[in-house]
Amino acid sequence: MSEKRSIPKHVAIIMDGNGRWAKQRGKERHEGHIAGAEAVNAVVRGAAKAGVDYVTLYTFSTENWGRPEAEINAIMELFCYMVASRAEELAKEGVSVKIMGERTRFSEKVLSMIDQIESTTAEGKLLTLILAFNYSSRREMVFAAQELARRAVAGEIKVEDIDEQLFSDSLMTAGVPDPDLIIRTSGEYRLSNFLLWQASYSELYFPEVLWPDFSEEDFNRALDIYAGRERRFGLVTQDNVEK
Repeated sequence: MSEKRSIPKHVAIIMDGNGRWAKQRGKERHEGHIAGAEAVNAVVRGAAKAGVDYVTLYTFSTENWGRPEAEINAIMELFCYMVASRAEELAKEGVSVKIMGERTRFSEKVLSMIDQIESTTAEGKLLTLILAFNYSSRREMVFAAQELARRAVAGEIKVEDIDEQLFSDSLMTAGVPDPDLIIRTSGEYRLSNFLLWQASYSELYFPEVLWPDFSEEDFNRALDIYAGRERRFGLVTQDNVEK
């Protein structure tokens, strides 16, 4: 890896392939999620070493409630176990964990664990790890529109005050830079209702590797690929102008 490479401030990841990983090995789907937890640890290590400021992981979508109840319960139990086993360690490593998503459908146990990991790691300055948990980008944008409409009706803002920045500031990611790089593992090529507003100018990378097999080396390879991209944000470079 080049020491002079461009490092993204924010990397977002759609962790895809747990179920296929388990099926290929004759295991239950929940065993794929358990294996995927180690890939989370690898990414956190790699991001911290590389100097990435934010990592957002698509942990559980609002659509995932339609999966079999046994799988949902296993995911929730895995989340609680990871909080209990990793919160203190993450805090010592300087990682701040934040949960992004709707919380109304979670059990009291899960809500308690969310509070625990956020409070335990609140002082982390090295890396912010955002878990998109019961998250939907479309719903996020609807909620933002509703909040801006409420403020306009209340006279707190004028309709003409609503611009891209004010809308961004009304999203769940307010205060967090848009992702520079979005990774989706397992070779699928779609965003699946993840950070649709924020992804407007993100670089996209779709490695074939299934999420439980995604290693720190794979993460560093993604950073190298990102460093080789030319980000123009709708503009042209001087080289292109001269051509």
